[in-house]
Amino acid sequence: MKNIAIYTLTSELHDEAAVGTVTKEFLGSLGIGYEFRGNDYADYGSHTLSLIYVRTGGTEGIFLRLLPQLLEKSQRPFYLLTSGKSNSLAASMEILSYLQQHDLRGEIIHGSAEYIARKIAVLEKVGKARQWLDGARLGIIGKPSDWLISSQADYEVVRQRLGIELVDIPMQELLDSVVDGDIYGALKTLIGRYRLQGFTLRCFDLLTALKDTGCMALAKLNAEGYVAGCEGDVPAMLSMMMVRSLLGVSGFQANPARIDPEKGEMLFAHCTIPLDMVERYELDTHFESGIGTGIRGYMKEGPVTIFKVAGDLSRHFIAEGQLVRNESKPDLCRTQQVISLSDKRQADYFLTQPIGNHHIIMPGHQRALLESLIG
Repeated sequence: MKNIAIYTLTSELHDEAAVGTVTKEFLGSLGIGYEFRGNDYADYGSHTLSLIYVRTGGTEGIFLRLLPQLLEKSQRPFYLLTSGKSNSLAASMEILSYLQQHDLRGEIIHGSAEYIARKIAVLEKVGKARQWLDGARLGIIGKPSDWLISSQADYEVVRQRLGIELVDIPMQELLDSVVDGDIYGALKTLIGRYRLQGFTLRCFDLLTALKDTGCMALAKLNAEGYVAGCEGDVPAMLSMMMVRSLLGVSGFQANPARIDPEKGEMLFAHCTIPLDMVERYELDTHFESGIGTGIRGYMKEGPVTIFKVAGDLSRHFIAEGQLVRNESKPDLCRTQQVISLSDKRQADYFLTQPIGNHHIIMPGHQRALLESLIG
């Protein structure tokens, strides 16, 4: 089975032979692999990406009759593909307007053949990410740290929108699993016990209970393909999970330590970073406590994206920029990154309407992927 399925909407007033010729030319110009399902929607939603090719105008009523059936099969956004021939764009706009009036998500895919092909490639990648997220289980080991007063999550919204189940795990259960001080091994035990794809850990409790940190354990587990977040920050964990689904890395969870709003330059810092994200790293103590192990990681300089979703998924932040240098100042959390924002005006967000303090940094400019996944 190919990843992409194309279904059609066609008015009965149009000649099928003529429409078929346009269809063959248009789809052929895209240069993509797909299964052509026509007006047979029986398996709608079963592919990585389902496209509804609006071939003509006068199809709004047909779509409206199909809508209950389509909603039963899939809760993903509706992607309306159109060549612009035979009033198909106008019909797509009417359909999309109706969807938005009823709080349903959708988008019109229209433009040059090259643009459409690029857009479909993004949506196919996003479709794979949604499949990976659906049914995932993420643990919250201990409650969010006491200072994270805004970093909660709406469990039901997360389940409905992303397909992710959030699982509460008592901190004592982790402590009881630690053998000979091996925090990494205890976390792997909980991952297996609860069938987790990731977790966030109330890690500062380890400082008092074990006189140690989880920084190295989290760095290793992230590199192994799990999402391993700090301080019990659930929105940060969800953001990391979305990054993992798209890019195959968990992302660097960090908080701004300094902002120059006039230059659009920021310093982010934290005491752990996934080991698969750095070119090299050094070991130090944990900054706030001065005990245990902290990691000073050096990520490759170049394009990066900063990302965060709210715990109820009601809003998000995305900013692209450049990692201009890594620093190693002694008075900050050990991994330190100076990022210059592509749009310096976005620095105001951190000072006027931030989504908590932790944000996720990932390599490359990934706005299009993230926007498509959230939408």
